[in-house]
Amino acid sequence: MSGNYTTVPYGYEPPAASRKGTLIFYDSFEHVTDEQLQHAAVTSDTRSFTQLVLYPLHENTVKRMSKDGVLPYYKREDRLHEWKRDHTEFRIKVEGLEGKRKKYTPMDSALRHLTAEYPAPHFLYLTSEMANLFASFDSFKDWITKLRLLIDGQPGTLHPKLEQYAHRWEWAE
Repeated sequence: MSGNYTTVPYGYEPPAASRKGTLIFYDSFEHVTDEQLQHAAVTSDTRSFTQLVLYPLHENTVKRMSKDGVLPYYKREDRLHEWKRDHTEFRIKVEGLEGKRKKYTPMDSALRHLTAEYPAPHFLYLTSEMANLFASFDSFKDWITKLRLLIDGQPGTLHPKLEQYAHRWEWAE
């Protein structure tokens, strides 16, 4: 405990936090444009989230999930850090769990880490391709009840499970 004491009037209650929750952008960030990152940051700010967490995927994770080739993890992470430095007006954090692990990280493990680390409620910001991929996993039914989705992209073909749980997600404006 620090030695700094403050006095407050009798009956003082601290003001309620005006910002709640975490917006998590889960993606490989290989094809995500600066405009999409800006859109996610603005969404985080207008919806009064505590912060925007950018979660870049390791290349082994991307390879297992979608068979796409991507740039090395450190290059994509450096791009996000550079973008973050240019946008200091937003509360943004680049999560480095996959960089520490340096191997495949299942989406369940990543989401467990993120939900334990950051304040609730949790909103997952996904591109439409990543949302369809997430809906194809067996654990989707468990996770969709614990968090909500914001999907960035054009309305198109959606996975049947996304249509089934349409009340738990919405299109990002």
